[in-house]
Amino acid sequence: MPASTPRWADQSSDGLLVAADLPDGWYLPHRFPGERDDDASAQIDAILGYDDWITTDSESESQPSEDNETIDGRWRYIEHSETHTRVMIRLQRQLFAVPEEVRITGVIYLPWRPGDPITSQLLRELPTARIEAAINKRLFAMKRTETVTGGKIVLPSGRKVSERDLLKPLGDPKKVPDFYEMVALQHGRLTQQGDANPSATMAQVNGVALSTAQGWVTKARERGLLPPGRRGRAG
Repeated sequence: MPASTPRWADQSSDGLLVAADLPDGWYLPHRFPGERDDDASAQIDAILGYDDWITTDSESESQPSEDNETIDGRWRYIEHSETHTRVMIRLQRQLFAVPEEVRITGVIYLPWRPGDPITSQLLRELPTARIEAAINKRLFAMKRTETVTGGKIVLPSGRKVSERDLLKPLGDPKKVPDFYEMVALQHGRLTQQGDANPSATMAQVNGVALSTAQGWVTKARERGLLPPGRRGRAG
């Protein structure tokens, strides 16, 4: 029997970028570049020196960085249907953003004809912001309030709280207006500060059992106030 035609890996298989995220005129080829059957993101990062190391002014040696999981960046290949412009974008989850989001953290721009010039106009037309917005709307359909007025966060009930209030005990969920909004904001603030297990810290701050704090977080997620939890991660 003749050998079967290999099925090339699908760029959208992990759900990080799907065809619907792209503006009109752009499309997502199903294949990885070069008809690869594997994701070459790690190899591209290595070639570009985009690895998981940072250097700070106060340190003489580089130290591994866990901020925003740099190592988890994924390169995806898109094309423009009219100009045949080829672009690779690096998508990376920003875990410590409030709310969590996906941002484009690298771009490889390839004109259709090798050797053609890349103009500033062409770069400006690359719809990075629109792609980011579409991804985040799909993955993190956040409903949590983000309204800030005069340094205060305005909750749906109209109550105003300051940022320093976010790390104070939240009170009784049956008596506090916007309780789960506050749960989401407190969880987000702890995550932004680099807390590896914000639910455990919330339990300590609020003087409740860990299971109670975890239950609050679960209900906040169910209400669309926090993004879905990540498998294998605490908090």
